[in-house]
Amino acid sequence: MSIWGIILGVVLAVVSIAIIVVIILQEGNQQGLGVVTGAADSYFSKNKARSIDAFLSRWTKFFAAVFVLFVVALNALATFKIL
Repeated sequence: MSIWGIILGVVLAVVSIAIIVVIILQEGNQQGLGVVTGAADSYFSKNKARSIDAFLSRWTKFFAAVFVLFVVALNALATFKIL
């Protein structure tokens, strides 16, 4: 395995861990549970979805795109026996 294969593999592992962390930090979609318990949505809980959850959602999409690019790059390098 060449140095490029090792570098791409390490970056792929780091991006994989980043995806896992960002997904774990996101809150679940629990809109229906407030109706059952009688809790009403407050102003702050509605705006929280626009700030933190939207930020984490964007980073999840970014890391997923980077992950796919590195997987395709590693596969292409392995197919053409460059690694």
